[in-house]
Amino acid sequence: MIFCDTHTHLDLHDFSTDLPDVIRRAEENEVKLLFLPNLDTESLPRIHAICEQYPGICFPMAGLHPGSVTENFETELSLIKAALPLHDFCAIGETGTDLYHDNTFFKQQQQAFLTQLLWAEEFNLPIVIHTRNSFRETMDILLGTNCRRGVFHCFSGNVDEAREVLDLGFYLGIGGVVTFKNAKTLHDVVKFAPLDRLLLETDAPFLAPAPHRGKRNEPAYIPLIANAISLLKGTSPLDTANITTANAIRLFLKDASCP
Repeated sequence: MIFCDTHTHLDLHDFSTDLPDVIRRAEENEVKLLFLPNLDTESLPRIHAICEQYPGICFPMAGLHPGSVTENFETELSLIKAALPLHDFCAIGETGTDLYHDNTFFKQQQQAFLTQLLWAEEFNLPIVIHTRNSFRETMDILLGTNCRRGVFHCFSGNVDEAREVLDLGFYLGIGGVVTFKNAKTLHDVVKFAPLDRLLLETDAPFLAPAPHRGKRNEPAYIPLIANAISLLKGTSPLDTANITTANAIRLFLKDASCP
């Protein structure tokens, strides 16, 4: 049984003092593949350093998070794009749109997202999409491109929105929220979606699953998310692990063999 954490921010300060222990605990819990999304130009070298320290375990992405978009987003994008041919990135991301906190730079977010969708096409990479309180706006931009390979990270929509995402060929990223008793809409989505279209993620250090809710999240908690999905779908933990791992490898490591 091998698990993947397809979205974990190990480069953040929350892990600066005990990253080796975090990696060790992940491996002890059979979480063998960790995919690291990028936020901005400052996080990119930290991600590279981690992936070089843990080759074959940690895999880097390159992108500009919508929360990192400001009036200088074009400069940030140019620096990130310059790095794309220099390293073996597994995806573009995370990118997308977000209207939850502030809409000051929402127009710039939309422009940055479109640019990165075009990168995904140009470099033949999957895209990792962040959308919060902006599903329709995100879909409108996506539908204007030919990008049809990637994942809606930390999916928070309803069944109709999930159907729309799946019909386009995208995966749904499912994290710790699925373990919350009051997350009925997400529970319905998980019951509806085929297991071969789901990816496991923590979004660590955020959104820790029960019984660790409110504490720092980490990749070792992936089996808790898998167990919750297994209960909702009536599948065995082994099947959930094997199928979601095969999904992650198929999407992010297309040249690798599935376990």
